[in-house]
Amino acid sequence: MERARGAIILFLLLAVDFGVAQNTTGKTDGFHVGVILDLGSPVGKVARTSVLLAVQDFYAAHRNYSTKLVLHVRDSMGSDIKAASAAIELLENYKVQAIIGPQKSSEVVFISKLGNITQVPIVSFTATSPSLTCDSMPYFVRATPDDSAQVNSIASLVQAYGWREVVAVYDDTDYGRGIVPYLTDALQNIDVRVPYRSVIPSSATSETIIKKLNELMAMQTRVFIVHMSSTMTSLLFMKAKEVGMMNQGFVWITTSGVANIMDTLNPSVIEAMNGVLGVRYHVPRSQELDNLSKRWNIMYLQDNPDESPSNKLSIVGLWGYDTIWALARAAEKVGVSNITNKPPLSTKNSTYLESMIISTKGHELLKTIVQNKFRGFSGEFDLTDRQQHKTYVFQIINVVGRGWREIGFWTVKSGLSRQLKQDGFKKTGQHSMHDLNPVIWPGESTKIPMGWEIPTVGKKLRVGVRSSKIPEFIKTYKDP
Repeated sequence: MERARGAIILFLLLAVDFGVAQNTTGKTDGFHVGVILDLGSPVGKVARTSVLLAVQDFYAAHRNYSTKLVLHVRDSMGSDIKAASAAIELLENYKVQAIIGPQKSSEVVFISKLGNITQVPIVSFTATSPSLTCDSMPYFVRATPDDSAQVNSIASLVQAYGWREVVAVYDDTDYGRGIVPYLTDALQNIDVRVPYRSVIPSSATSETIIKKLNELMAMQTRVFIVHMSSTMTSLLFMKAKEVGMMNQGFVWITTSGVANIMDTLNPSVIEAMNGVLGVRYHVPRSQELDNLSKRWNIMYLQDNPDESPSNKLSIVGLWGYDTIWALARAAEKVGVSNITNKPPLSTKNSTYLESMIISTKGHELLKTIVQNKFRGFSGEFDLTDRQQHKTYVFQIINVVGRGWREIGFWTVKSGLSRQLKQDGFKKTGQHSMHDLNPVIWPGESTKIPMGWEIPTVGKKLRVGVRSSKIPEFIKTYKDP
């Protein structure tokens, strides 16, 4: 990996106006790139710091490069409409040659169409819904694995503890719905039923969440797999604790979307999540990564002075960091065009979007990004077929106190294990449970939950039994 060796990087952060480009060189060879993130969300904050730091680090290590990325950061505020508006503004006013983002899977649907029309690559390292297929989005590049990559690790966890039924809890968005078919298939392959799905509206209030939780309380199944945004997940667990669903007997498993950024959640939320299991991408520690994390923490706290100093650089930030390095390398190879972008073919009945200017080097840039393979901080960075490809290691975590602890790992070759194994010997079923560290379950229990319980709320089934003169057929008596 190319890294600055022995260079002391001074972090003189400029006050950022999101309507102004991040460019201090004054040169005309700036390679303009749009960045669209939800800057009020934990993921957006982590991603913003990561891409800005990556630009500084890259050009500190490549001072002789003739091009330089000029980032134009925009805040989508979690709105699909604002994200789309930002993309149009960046394409029209700044003639950006690539867009990093958007953050949400639902935002990608429209913005990728803009990329198709203008031939500008759209590179997202946070949009993970498997429903976003590259076939229908030729200029969309996913610099992160999609959510289907983790379903087998979740299924192995369920199988290890012997649970026979689970309930999927997800928000009613492209992100939430995207994983469901893959998760259901993975569970059915090990004979685990999904008798019910709890779909949470994206605009759910506290009252809506409580109503949904009461519905779950009335059921027999006590194992819940949660796949929601960090904001909705935080609200869900705060309310789950309030209604008594974080007590002994309950099982909660979160997908990587939240487990990856556990350190950025509010301490009160983490406390409410005590006993929860999570599946997250594992990144091996190294001296280089430790050095990057220290510098990242300094920049993050300067960008977010009101945030907790305990926030840490996550895999999401590393994907963003590596994405910038890949784009910067591609920009240097392709170069900045001095020729005015070619106008579209105008037709009498063309729409406003169809009349947008087409990038002259978009196809070449896309090809260069996809062919750019290297080992980054997130691991092997390979965007073949316009999607991240590699065999991942998943870390299984248990939320305890105001943090979390590691209980094991999952790999395709070895399945679940307490430590990363190199022999490839795979344990399955309940045998693999004994190869994990002990778990502290909800209610501070160390006893493995059964996964089901006779509900104490909801409608009761009233059964009438009449007496008979023939005791061989029916005999009734009262148990004292």
